[in-house]
Amino acid sequence: MADFHIIGQIIKAVHFAEPHLYCKWSLQSGNAWRLVQGEVKGESHVAAHRLQNCADFVQTLDIHLSAGSVQGWPRLLVEVYAIDVLKQSWPVGYGFLHIPSTPGTHRMDISTWKVAPNGLWQSLRELFGGGGAALSKNDIIYSGVERYKLQTLSSGKVIVELNLIFRKFDEYGVEFK
Repeated sequence: MADFHIIGQIIKAVHFAEPHLYCKWSLQSGNAWRLVQGEVKGESHVAAHRLQNCADFVQTLDIHLSAGSVQGWPRLLVEVYAIDVLKQSWPVGYGFLHIPSTPGTHRMDISTWKVAPNGLWQSLRELFGGGGAALSKNDIIYSGVERYKLQTLSSGKVIVELNLIFRKFDEYGVEFK
């Protein structure tokens, strides 16, 4: 089987209105992919930087996968949550990116979105820290099948840096250019 290494980090979240943020992440792939070593999901610490309007996560990723096929290429899902002084949290951004299919270092931005409030009560609740609406299923983040039914708003961006190492893909007839 071919080997695929992802070494990198979720660096930070920028341009979010909320000051205290943390990030949940997961790596999803097809049935032909197997985890050899590492974690495919995790959560960062709470971070804030009021002056620069960003939250530095520096959440490391170190994942080793084996692949029997390129079908179901991995993608990284991120969920950004805000937290208040009462330790209540609510989602403020959902996003994903397809892991690049070229080896080397990649620095990317993941644009995020959140569910738009539907009415005055939800708008006031979100404005004063009560939180916004959350998704019941995570596959809506990357699948447009049912997302078109949602009203969404643009949120901030999550900056990611990944170092990708491919091994033995050429033995299976896969070339990266």
